[in-house]
Amino acid sequence: MPDSQAGPISRRDQWREIIFEAETPAGRRFDTILLSLIALSVLAVILESVPEISAKHGRFLHALEWGFTILFSIEFIVRLCVVRHPMHYARSFYGLVDLLSVLPSYLMLVMPGMQALQVIRVLRMMRMFRIFKMVRHVNGAELLLHALYASRAKVTVFFSFMLAITLIAGTLMYLIEGPESGFTSIPTSIYWAVVTITTLGFGDITPNSPLGRLLTSVLVLTGYAIIAVPTGIVTSELSKLGGDDTSDACPSCGVHGHLPDARFCRRCGAPMA
Repeated sequence: MPDSQAGPISRRDQWREIIFEAETPAGRRFDTILLSLIALSVLAVILESVPEISAKHGRFLHALEWGFTILFSIEFIVRLCVVRHPMHYARSFYGLVDLLSVLPSYLMLVMPGMQALQVIRVLRMMRMFRIFKMVRHVNGAELLLHALYASRAKVTVFFSFMLAITLIAGTLMYLIEGPESGFTSIPTSIYWAVVTITTLGFGDITPNSPLGRLLTSVLVLTGYAIIAVPTGIVTSELSKLGGDDTSDACPSCGVHGHLPDARFCRRCGAPMA
């Protein structure tokens, strides 16, 4: 945040504080309005996917969607205008999310024709990227992302271990039960192992032999014992991280998550003042 003793700040810096900061009343109001618009836009996409609602209110939802698209397009352009280095923000994670939240609607304008319906459906699903824009406004989101990044090695080792267990269990079940019980191939048996070890238990494939049921019981108990391991890993990393970072955004690239005494941006190195 600019130093108040360095003289009056420019109108551009004032808009930057409103849009990127959340510590001022104007910034909080902007975030509240933006959160509401994001939630409503996602709700409109969800409702439009329901055939009964789309048949009755399709035109209204389509018009509403274009209204949200125009508003978010203006917001994206304003964000690029108020930061000191627009390309830094445009290439950042949230800059790309901002772009993906409006780009599909414009792409559909240049893809007419009945043969493009399947492509349009995929593009419409891409608009759900808007929900990721809410992450930046939730307190502690940066802290959680740092914890997930810091625990990536341990989580990778854990999932590698789980993959090995499912491969071994699936192969054993294929040898024990065979096609007669529905275990027609090793990939099918691995699918059963994944469903079993995660304690989902769909029941579409079940063992019939005593040895197969014993293996199922062991796999279920193993799943109960280790299913909470990733949560413990991430929680441990969260406890190591401090929660003393501010919501101050870099005036050059717009990234958040700086310490209160930070003088330079942790991402692009630009001065914070």
